[in-house]
Amino acid sequence: MPSQLTASRSNALAGTVRAPGDKSMSHRSMILGGMASGVTEVEGLLEGDDVLATARAVQAFGAEVERIGEGRWRIEGAGGFKTPASVIDCGNAGTGVRLLMGAAAGYPLTATFDGDASLRRRPMKRVTGPLADMGARFDWRAAEDRLPVALTGGTLTAIDYVQTVASAQIKSAILLAGLNAQGVTSVTEPEKSRDHTERMLRAFGAEVGVEEMGQGWVVSLKGGQPLTGTFVAVPGDPSSAAFPLAAGLIVPGSAVTVEGVMLNPLRTGLFAAWRDMGADLTISNRREAGGEAVGDVTARHSALKGVVVPEDRAASMIDEYPILAATAAFAEGVTVMRGVGEMRVKESDRISLMVEGLRACGVQVEEEPEGFIVTGAPSVPGGATVHTAHDHRIAMSHLVLGLAADQPVSVDEPGMIATSFPGFVEMMNGLGGRIA
Repeated sequence: MPSQLTASRSNALAGTVRAPGDKSMSHRSMILGGMASGVTEVEGLLEGDDVLATARAVQAFGAEVERIGEGRWRIEGAGGFKTPASVIDCGNAGTGVRLLMGAAAGYPLTATFDGDASLRRRPMKRVTGPLADMGARFDWRAAEDRLPVALTGGTLTAIDYVQTVASAQIKSAILLAGLNAQGVTSVTEPEKSRDHTERMLRAFGAEVGVEEMGQGWVVSLKGGQPLTGTFVAVPGDPSSAAFPLAAGLIVPGSAVTVEGVMLNPLRTGLFAAWRDMGADLTISNRREAGGEAVGDVTARHSALKGVVVPEDRAASMIDEYPILAATAAFAEGVTVMRGVGEMRVKESDRISLMVEGLRACGVQVEEEPEGFIVTGAPSVPGGATVHTAHDHRIAMSHLVLGLAADQPVSVDEPGMIATSFPGFVEMMNGLGGRIA
């Protein structure tokens, strides 16, 4: 990957593509397969850098992990994790490290977790705090709340944890630890976050309780439940499908179809937001894969209008706000995105970086502590080089914007795109895009 990529105004995009495997499910299939007894076979796995780092970690914890074909992997677990021989390097994978810490906390082992420079900047106490309350011990090796950290697990006690902001990562880490804790562990969420962990735990043989509570729910499981290896079919990632679909919406004359996209209702907030904006977005061939609803999604160039995105939709599309902001740049009027403070603790401070990048491209943007407001127009000047802070979604969002802007848009440090979307440039150019 070059040190810089540039997207230039493109002619109409057309074609049918398949999104990479869902990143959330790929991480979880590896981790649960490593915790389980017996063989787990996975097809459709996202073979991006983040998931491959999780695969190496699961292997270091004692599972046999083998790639048997494109997107096809075999994991043979020994019914639990063992002390690894070396540091667990999670690269840039925030989901990977937080879920792995939750899983490892339940076993009598000591493991040191580390990552790249970007991951070392991200807060960890939002996960290690509740795990410590359960009995895990953490020794911060550099700065408190930042990697590297040594975890000592085992002899956990169940907790009832109440989240103030819905987070699937925190919920999942606690549930994975709860599998090996004494008693019943529960997590209460004010709003529903993605439920892949709950669904996949059931597929591996665990009993998981879900009790509706207003806009949210209480998820619980009893400790001491064994997991048994199973087959996992990973559908296409809606967060990745968002990029070619967004390009279809904003490049005049375009019609782009992405096949096999996961349609879990807790992951389709972006599609709802786009429809509110007037997007011509259709779904066909609905079916089921890997216990999840999937379908083929087609986006056609649309005259978009600004909207107020409901704050309670944030949990279902927190990773998609950067590409939503890029499409909002072409929408007539004002798009208001609030209640998304979680964006500031992702791979980067995604609110400030999107504001900075859009302004550099000539878009009117107002930044708020917990969100931002984009005033769009059918024509976006572009002509900027955008700083990405090694964030793959910031890079891809601005490259998509560049396909429809008046002047080319460049991004620095595009190598990180491979963490979630290997083949992004080839896919976009195959549809008729101009990225080089």
